Formats: sequence, C-alpha cells, structure tokens
Amino acid sequence: MKVLKLLIGTIIIGLTLTYCDKETDNSSTVCDKSVIVDEDQYNNEPNDQLTIISAELDNDCLKINFASSGCSGSSWEVKLIDSGVILYSDPPQRNLRLSLKNQELCDAYIGKEITFDIGDLRINRDKVLLNLTNSGDQILYEY
Repeated sequence: MKVLKLLIGTIIIGLTLTYCDKETDNSSTVCDKSVIVDEDQYNNEPNDQLTIISAELDNDCLKINFASSGCSGSSWEVKLIDSGVILYSDPPQRNLRLSLKNQELCDAYIGKEITFDIGDLRINRDKVLLNLTNSGDQILYEY
C-alpha cells in the first residue's frame, strides 16, 4: 500500500513539474482599435487627405504612423476598413484603407500613431497579403 501511495505521489509531482515548465505566451498586444470588414464602409467612409508614413505588424496589431493637416488631431475620426473581398492569389490578398474624417481647419501638420487589431482578417491559410490602398504599401500578415 505504501508503494502505491509513493508511486501515485511521484506521478502527481512529476506531472505538476512538467506542467509548470511549459512556457506561456503572455505577450498579447493590446491594439487601440479593431479593423472594420465592410464593403459599404470601405467605399463610402470619409477619405480626407492623409499621408501614411509607415505601417508595420506587431503580432495581430497593425501599427500605422500617419499625418494630416489640422489643429491638434484630437477630433479626427480614424478607421481601418477592409473591403470584405479576398483576392485569391498566392498568397491571398485583402484591400484595406485608412479612413480619416478631418474637420480641423488649421495649417499645422500633425502626426499620429494608431494600432488596429487585424485578427479578423485571417483566412484559412497561414498568411495573407494586406494592400493598404491609400499608401500603396503591401504588408505580409503571417499567423
């Protein structure tokens, strides 16, 4: 009986130590906003003048640095909108655009950085090419 208890205790301790050794990925990135997948919004949302300076991926977040004229940029309404259409190539492609509604009438040139959760753009492949139409950039999103 003592041998059985010792054996069970050893197994439990071994499993516990094995479980604790597993690395956990706590590097989840929190994005400012989420991408919108909607053909109507892609075609009809505001398209005020902006310049995309850079766009890069950080896990499932697409970080976009952009600039436009204005006073402070505090009233800007910014959205990342996907057309809802998947272009079947290798790799598949999606078209996105950065929508800006800017009613500020100042002459200052304001730069901003914003991140978008693009997890909803995943398809049944391990990657998709994102075409950021108002910059001409293509970004390979691998997941």
